[in-house]
Amino acid sequence: MAQSNFRAGLLLTLSFGLALGAAGVAGAAERPHDVMSAFRSDEELLRYLKKVRRTPPPAPSPMAMDGAASAVPPPPPPAPLSTVTSQQAKSADDSITNTQEAGVDEGDIVKARGDLLIILRRGRLFTVSTRNGGLRPIDFIDAFPPGVNPRNDWYDEMLVTGNRVIVIGYSYGRGGTEINRFHIDGGGHLSFDDAYHLRSNDYYSSRNYASRLVGTKLIVYSPLYLPYGEVGNFDWLPGLRRWSGDARGGFMRIVSANHIYVPDNWRQRDEVQIDALHTVTSCDLTAPVLHCDATSVLGPTGRTFYVSSNAVYVWVSEPRWRRNDDENEQRGPTALVYRMPLDGSAPSAIGVHGAPTDQFSFQEDGAGGMLNVLVRSEGGGDAMWRPEFSDGAVSLLRLPIEAFGDGDDDAPWSAYRALPKPRGGGYAFQNRFVGDYVLYGNGTSWGAPQNRMGGLVVASVKGRGVSELSLPHGIDRIEPMGGDAVVIGADAQDLHFQAVELTAGRRPLIGDDYVLPGAAQGETRSHAFFFKPEPRQGWWGEEGSDGVFGLPVARAGRPGYHQLTQGSASMLFVRRENRRFSKLGEIEANATSVRDDACQASCVDWYGNARPIFLRDRMFALMGYELVEGDIGRRSVRETRRINFAPPDRRARPLD
Repeated sequence: MAQSNFRAGLLLTLSFGLALGAAGVAGAAERPHDVMSAFRSDEELLRYLKKVRRTPPPAPSPMAMDGAASAVPPPPPPAPLSTVTSQQAKSADDSITNTQEAGVDEGDIVKARGDLLIILRRGRLFTVSTRNGGLRPIDFIDAFPPGVNPRNDWYDEMLVTGNRVIVIGYSYGRGGTEINRFHIDGGGHLSFDDAYHLRSNDYYSSRNYASRLVGTKLIVYSPLYLPYGEVGNFDWLPGLRRWSGDARGGFMRIVSANHIYVPDNWRQRDEVQIDALHTVTSCDLTAPVLHCDATSVLGPTGRTFYVSSNAVYVWVSEPRWRRNDDENEQRGPTALVYRMPLDGSAPSAIGVHGAPTDQFSFQEDGAGGMLNVLVRSEGGGDAMWRPEFSDGAVSLLRLPIEAFGDGDDDAPWSAYRALPKPRGGGYAFQNRFVGDYVLYGNGTSWGAPQNRMGGLVVASVKGRGVSELSLPHGIDRIEPMGGDAVVIGADAQDLHFQAVELTAGRRPLIGDDYVLPGAAQGETRSHAFFFKPEPRQGWWGEEGSDGVFGLPVARAGRPGYHQLTQGSASMLFVRRENRRFSKLGEIEANATSVRDDACQASCVDWYGNARPIFLRDRMFALMGYELVEGDIGRRSVRETRRINFAPPDRRARPLD
C-alpha cells in the first residue's frame, strides 16, 4: 500500500473487514547494570545492514489520498535525551488530558493555556476564551504551513508549552512526521512560526500517541522501515529539515552510527529479523530554531512504546512467541525491550518473549525499581490496528530495572508469572495497571457491541492473588478512579459502568454498576474519558476515588469504527460518591449545527472529536465544532451556554 495512502487503505480495510512529569534521577538499585554499545562507524553499521534479513515493504495502493475521502464509504467497522527538571514539568493539576503518567503530557486534540482552550479540528487550530466566566471563539488558523497542499497530510496531536502551540502530523506528500509551531498571545490569537519534518514512516496507532511533552522537551517516537534489498547509503536514515516551501529541500541526518543500537548477540544471530529503525527524538521547543537529538534502535517491525517520567521503553518483537517443545530448553528471545533514559545516560536492553498489547501494558514502578509488563504470547505491537488483535497466553513480566544491560542477557522464565487467559476471543483486549493491580479482559472496541458475558481478571502485581470476575458485558475501557477502577463496556442494548474496588489489603470486589440504557461508547481513545477527583464526602474508600467523570456516548449498538466519520450523540457525566454511581446527566450534541467546513486536511477523525473538559472549577463538553458549558450540581448537570466555533468562511478569521 503506497505510503501516501496507508491510512486511507486502513479505512478501506475496516470497511470490508469489520462490517517527561519530572524526569527522576534513579537510585543505585534502579539503574541498569550495564548499557549497550553503539555502532562505532558508518562502515560498521553498513556491513551489519547488508547481512540482516528484511521483509518487503507494503505493496502500493492504487487510490490517491486526495480522492480517498469521497471514495471511501462510511466504514463498517546526536545526543541522548536531556534531563528535565521538576520545575519544567507541567503540573498534573493543570492537565485536561487523560494521561497515563502524571506529568508526562500526551498529544491530544484539545489543550488548555490559562483561560484559553486550544482545539485541533480537521486540519485547523481554534482558540476559545473562557475568561471572566465567558465562552467566546477568538481565532483559528490552518494547522499546516502557509502555501502547502495538505490533502496528503494528517494533523493528529497537539501540545502546548509557554506561548507555543505544537501540532504533530504526518505528511505523505512532503516527507514524514511534521512538527508545526505556532505562536499564541495572551488574547488567544494564533500565528504560524515554523515547520519541520522528521524523516519517518507513519506513527499512527489506534491506541497510542506519538508525542509526549516533558517540561519543554518534545519526545516523539517514529518508525523507519529499512530499505528492501541492498543497502548502499544512508540517505534514508532519520533526518530533520526546516520547511522552506521547497519539497526538494534536503534532510539533515540527525542519527549518527554511534547513536544506533542493537545488542551484540542480535548482531551475531542470523535468524533475527531486522526490519525497522525505531527512533526516539527529543526537541527543545523553546529554541528559536528547532534543534532535535535522536537515538535509534534496530529490531523487527512489531513495536510498542511507553514513556514514564524516567525513560522511554520500546518493545520490539517478532509476530509470535515461540519456544522449543522441550520445556527444559528454549529458543532465544523473540523480542527485546529497550530502555532509553530521560536523564542523559546511554540506552540499555534485555531479551524477552511475547509482546505487550499497547502502552497500558506497561507500568514503571520507580520507587520499587521495577518495570511491570503484561504480555501476550501472540501480538504484533501497537502500530496501526495491531493492538486490537493480540491473542494467546497471558503473563505478567516483572523486571528489575537493574536487570537491563547491554542486551545480551535474557529475562529468566521465573520473571514471567502465568495468568488466566481472558474469556472470549482475542479481539479488542484491554488492559490497565491501577495501583498495585493489573486488570484485563476482552471487548468489542471497534466492532459492534454484542450480548455476551465478559470476564475481568484482576491480578495483584506484587503478590500472587488473582480474581476472575464475571460481568454481563464486554470490556471496552478500563480507567483508574483514584485507587479504584471503572470498567466500561456495552451489550447490544446498553452501556455499563462497573466499579472495581481495589482497597489495599482486601480482595478485589465488584462494586456499584451504573447502566445507561440505549447507548454505546462514543469513542475508544483513552483521551475521550476524564475522571476528576473530588474531596471525599463519606467515610468509605480510598482518598481520590470519589469524583465526576465524563465520556462521549452514542446510540445503542453503534460499532466503534463509526467514530471515524460520525460524532457522538452526547456527553455523559456521572458522579461517584461513597462507592455509588449517580447519573448527573447528558449534554447533547446539536446535529443541526453541522455544516460544510471546506475541509482540506485530516477530514477523518482518527483521534476522535469529543472530549469532557474539566478546567479548574468549570466543566465543558467538546463535541465536534460545539463547545458546551455545563453547571455540575450534586445530583444533576445543567447546560449553561453553547457555542459553535466552526469557521464561517475560510477567507475570514474571527476578530477579537
